[in-house]
Amino acid sequence: MNLSPEFARRIRPSVSAELAEARWQGQRGNADLSAHHLERAHILGQASTVEHVRVHAAMLGWALRQRAAGELLGQAWRLAGAALKTWLWVPVGNTGRTDVSGFRPMPVPPDLRRLIDAARHPGRH
Repeated sequence: MNLSPEFARRIRPSVSAELAEARWQGQRGNADLSAHHLERAHILGQASTVEHVRVHAAMLGWALRQRAAGELLGQAWRLAGAALKTWLWVPVGNTGRTDVSGFRPMPVPPDLRRLIDAARHPGRH
């Protein structure tokens, strides 16, 4: 968890890049690749309430387009949780999809770890 508005400002371009790639892949009919980039966006943005909510809103839209009822319901709950609980605790590395417990910490891919660390500690990387 990182309550710093500076962290949110610094991580936003990375989250936006993953969301843009998710949209691009979705427009081309690559649902699995689109979901993969949404998961990466979630890992990057989950420590910022604004970014966390933004990613879950995108995941909700993805579930709607896929007509995935279970994912849609799960994302509705997670969107509310992101809005209300990000300041309290988030499971680091969690991909944000409903096929994984919302409470399960997961490994952070090394490339995303570098982006998160750079956003948390600018000038050290």
